[in-house]
Amino acid sequence: LAKKKTYPSLLSLYAGSLLPKDLVIYGFARSDMTDEDLRARLRPFLIEKQDEAIVDKFLARCFYQSGSGYGDVEGWKALDGKLREVEGEKKSNRLFYFAIPPNVFAETGEAIKMNCMAPNGWSRMIVEKPFGRDLDSCKHILHQLGQHFDETNLFRIDHYLGKEMTQNLMVMRFGNIWMEQMWNRDHVQCVMLTFKEPFGTDGRGGYFDKYGIIRDIIQNHLLQVMCLLCMECPNKLDGEGAGEKIRDEKVRVIEAMEEVTIDNVFLGQYAGYADDPTITNKDTNCPTFAMVRCFINNPRWAGVPIIFKAGKALNERKAEMRIQFKNAPAAESLFSGADVPRNEMVIKLQPEECIYMKSNIKTPGFASAP
Repeated sequence: LAKKKTYPSLLSLYAGSLLPKDLVIYGFARSDMTDEDLRARLRPFLIEKQDEAIVDKFLARCFYQSGSGYGDVEGWKALDGKLREVEGEKKSNRLFYFAIPPNVFAETGEAIKMNCMAPNGWSRMIVEKPFGRDLDSCKHILHQLGQHFDETNLFRIDHYLGKEMTQNLMVMRFGNIWMEQMWNRDHVQCVMLTFKEPFGTDGRGGYFDKYGIIRDIIQNHLLQVMCLLCMECPNKLDGEGAGEKIRDEKVRVIEAMEEVTIDNVFLGQYAGYADDPTITNKDTNCPTFAMVRCFINNPRWAGVPIIFKAGKALNERKAEMRIQFKNAPAAESLFSGADVPRNEMVIKLQPEECIYMKSNIKTPGFASAP
């Protein structure tokens, strides 16, 4: 995650002059590395993103501190000493980004609170999904973090909300009159949200086997996107206070959803999954593919199937939203029984971002069929 997502994102911000000019970035992990070792590992993933000179300047701001564990007190004390040398007496802020297993959130947060808080600025913590394995473990983790950080300094994120097409949803839906007119049960046949990867766990099986594809993708990434796709319009979409209003509308969507039953779930596991050396349970039944059908019981979406589909080791890399509309009235009768496909709007998040409509036109030539 760090070399593929976090550092390339920071590089993009740096190249756009969107980071403080005196920023330093420290990686903290268990591996025994030097600063130069870290830079050497990152460089191949960055050089394809930006000019080499910009990459070199960025890497000069990147450093490393190792610890025996994520909650290693001595490791965080050592990092605090290095940061104080850089900060001097000037006011400085510290932002801690947790790209770590959720079972070590609490001990890491406690170690930071006790040993590595900014002496004369704010200290904030970003934690990324998954927030535990179930509701009870989520509550436990957030309770533990809440003992050390108040809500103004604690940020829970899902990086799918940062994707350009996800952020586009609110402007598309509420900035275009034609979309709002057809965005309901009277015109929509079903909504499909799909995530596909052409590779397996690739050494991450030890982590993945504890969570599975539903917790890893559907319960967070796709659910977040679905909420934005299906929510009612908040009375504010930009500016101060807009975030809370958008969140409240997303929560109303989830509250209106029926409880999912096993009859609406299909699970699978790709052949060879347990061959991953990091998976200790070779008889694991952890799903690597899932299809889930849900329903939202509110006036806009009652009776419309919301279908989530996610899997690893499939035929392509893709993440998309697909809104399929109802049949054109009397189309088969009008066109002598010809098959008239339903219209669809497709919003692709990755790999190529795009939006397109699937519409019917006549067959070229003398025929009049669609």
